[in-house]
Amino acid sequence: MAAVAAPIVEIGLSPNAAEEIKKFMSSEEDLPETAGLRVRVVPGGCSGFQYSLNIEEESRQGDFIVDKYGVRLFVDMFSAQYLNGVTVDYTSSMMGSGFTFENPNATGGCGCGTSFSA
Repeated sequence: MAAVAAPIVEIGLSPNAAEEIKKFMSSEEDLPETAGLRVRVVPGGCSGFQYSLNIEEESRQGDFIVDKYGVRLFVDMFSAQYLNGVTVDYTSSMMGSGFTFENPNATGGCGCGTSFSA
């Protein structure tokens, strides 16, 4: 009987995004070694779903843990289906700066860049 492979999530993180996350985490006091960035999808936004980023002290049971450029990412099972193949980037321009999401799975989106449909 063949072993069933556990599902995986492939999530990308640009070097710019990793640098900004590390800067932010280093400015937080008393973060344990187990801390990481929770990347998730929540219902809402103008297109049906929106992205959410939160620093958390540790992963939760059932989380996928992805390490990119020394940054630990936590992804829950619900969000994993929408985040597989997504790349998180950080851009800065005269209009402002912030995290962006390149999602090949999105069937639609809106101008805000943080909301999508799938």
